[in-house]
Amino acid sequence: MNNHTQQQAYIKYETRRQFFGKLGLGLGTAALADLTNPMQAFSQPAGDPMAQLPHFAPKAKRVIYLFMAGAPSQLDMYDHKPEMKNWHNKDLPETIRNGQRITGMTSNQDRLPIAHSIYDFKQHGQSGAWISELLPHTAKMADDLTFIKSLHTEAINHDPGITYFQTGNQQPGRPSMGSWLSYGLGSANKNLPTFVVLTSSWTGRKEAQALYHRLWGSGFLPSEYQGAAFQSKGDPVLYLSNPSGISSDVRRIMLDGLEKMNQHTYQQVGDPEIHARIAQYEMAFRMQTSVPELTDLASESDETKKLYGPDVHKPGTFAYNCLMARRLAERGVRFTQIFHRGWDQHGNLTGDLPNQCRDIDQASYGLIQDLKQRGLLDDTLVVWSGEFGRTTYCQGALTATNYGRDHHPRCFTAWMAGAGSQPGITYGATDEFGYNVTENPVHVRDFHATLLHQLGINHEKFTFKHQGLDQRLTGVEEAHVIHDILKS
Repeated sequence: MNNHTQQQAYIKYETRRQFFGKLGLGLGTAALADLTNPMQAFSQPAGDPMAQLPHFAPKAKRVIYLFMAGAPSQLDMYDHKPEMKNWHNKDLPETIRNGQRITGMTSNQDRLPIAHSIYDFKQHGQSGAWISELLPHTAKMADDLTFIKSLHTEAINHDPGITYFQTGNQQPGRPSMGSWLSYGLGSANKNLPTFVVLTSSWTGRKEAQALYHRLWGSGFLPSEYQGAAFQSKGDPVLYLSNPSGISSDVRRIMLDGLEKMNQHTYQQVGDPEIHARIAQYEMAFRMQTSVPELTDLASESDETKKLYGPDVHKPGTFAYNCLMARRLAERGVRFTQIFHRGWDQHGNLTGDLPNQCRDIDQASYGLIQDLKQRGLLDDTLVVWSGEFGRTTYCQGALTATNYGRDHHPRCFTAWMAGAGSQPGITYGATDEFGYNVTENPVHVRDFHATLLHQLGINHEKFTFKHQGLDQRLTGVEEAHVIHDILKS
């Protein structure tokens, strides 16, 4: 086979594989659809099941995901276990542990002594939800929230645990949830990214688990669907500003020339990823106008800012990012991910956890109330979770006023609000030790299936062909939508 024949075979193979595998996301299709209907800018080939998205009428148009990286202690925040006061400093019974896997950080301890939470719990709202004194603002919105106390996962360490929640798999390399939604549902605002990531500062422990770009990456999906990570200093998005001496007109001329070169390369090699690159350049150009307007908070009233708390004035804080998430939501951004780190309290929990809770408590409340006041909560799904929970037994030294808790994947708590979730209910339960799920277990896959359902997506039909398989966010194992936490 001569070089020309080899090149033609490569073009044919690449174009067919990419075109059908990536569902025809060429620049011409995107441009034509954008002129007629921006919501269908990334259409699928006729006859393909993906062309039917959404599969049914969605309750949610967008998601704001508040992710507490490091695994917050459900036992000190949401899952009240008063009987543990009588077990304080007594060993966890083997009948409760039942030989279950624990981490290497506590497996060598001589004992696994129970650490009763030192924080006061009370019931709040008509729902009677138990909430710790660490979260006074969250307590005020108890009747707005859907608590899930029976989440569980196989992941026992941070990186696979966070990766599982973000991508549906413990192994890296899969598309993030935001990328799946960006790919499947398209954009509602051509001037802003479909998927935005905001990483918050924290005031708890000095060290925190690292966050990797792959957590908001597109994996095997086209790269245009990866999350756009905003910064708290300098340009909100890297390289957004023109270099010194370069005007917008000059940049426009440069981009037009670059597009011609990329189109020429595409004709030679047939790689549709080149079209994704062109689309990203064009988005960056439009963002030079849309992002400065987005991040200018001068139009926000003092009353609105007070909802989020005093930290709202500090770029990069959780409070600031929550206000930004609301502004992104009202501008049609499909998926906003806010990370807050520092929740890994293996020791000195009572020194660090109150700071972490102060970071997120009023801001979370402010976000829900602000969305509600503007009518946005009806179709915005707000989710709060970590990657797993914390053990009822102590890691390290146990005193009357301080303790640490190890990783615990067997049961932990999350909450959601808005977009057809059933407010004012608590779903699932754990045993008196807060160690095992006793009622209505919810796996990570079930959690993902439920979020997709609220967006009008049947998780079993939401697929992408890769390596000969129809890949899904929920994987190949069984997953169930948790209808009991949703409005009928």
